[in-house]
Amino acid sequence: MVVDVDLAQVEIDRIFQALADATRRDILTRVIEREQSVSALAGAYRMSLPAVQKHVSVLERAGLIGKTRHGREQHVHAEPQRIRLARELLDRYEVLWRHRIAAMDALLAEDPAHRSKE
Repeated sequence: MVVDVDLAQVEIDRIFQALADATRRDILTRVIEREQSVSALAGAYRMSLPAVQKHVSVLERAGLIGKTRHGREQHVHAEPQRIRLARELLDRYEVLWRHRIAAMDALLAEDPAHRSKE
């Protein structure tokens, strides 16, 4: 069954591929709490600035964060609308699975072989 969403499949893939990495999830958490420069973010990790910039780029391509220039620095901020869309998609999958589990429970309750075991 396909979940009806307002996003193209490629955009959905970008969101969940971005969220699949622990470092990117941590970066997103940090910028949800407050906007930060890329260099400040890089200071929080044991990796090079270019490596952090790559993580930021993946999140930006997914639309989960945005960047603005402040002088020579680029500041990263969360994009709440896109994060909300990701949550709504997960909520829809949860509803689908709850319906499937309820259907399986109903089938098991109707199964005579299952009733004789009780």
